[in-house]
Amino acid sequence: MFQSTTARRLTAAVLSAGAVTAVLAAPASATDHRRHRPDVDISRVQYDSPGRDDHSRRSLNSEWVEVTNNTRRAVNLDGWTLTAEDGRTYTFHHYRLDGRSTVRVHTGTGRDSRHDLYQDRRTYVWDNRSDTATLRNHRDRFVDDYAWGHHRSGHHRSGRR
Repeated sequence: MFQSTTARRLTAAVLSAGAVTAVLAAPASATDHRRHRPDVDISRVQYDSPGRDDHSRRSLNSEWVEVTNNTRRAVNLDGWTLTAEDGRTYTFHHYRLDGRSTVRVHTGTGRDSRHDLYQDRRTYVWDNRSDTATLRNHRDRFVDDYAWGHHRSGHHRSGRR
């Protein structure tokens, strides 16, 4: 009788451990197929302004990057950077992105507003063939990036690292 009680306890312990493992693993596997949406991300890029690249204000401002806050709370972007592969960098100054909002960062000159910011450049930033826009926070930590032209399929989204 002693052996059967021990065997039953051992079997119960193994089954319990298996059940706990299954419960812990189920939520992870259930969410693996869904894309994780970062709190703040680069949602769209217009890297090739429509029409001729004539360096006009209109053409430069038709080149832009959209940054989206996917949370309900405002995010302070002061000190955050948006950088091209060649190192050209735009730094956000004194800007708060409202919850569930998007700001468009234009290459050219203009008057900053709640939904449009301007880099005040007189030359294009984003390469039409291939480039990567990288967003970093005020501590220089990677937040998101958006790449195009590096792969045969064109646009490549790498997301969080």
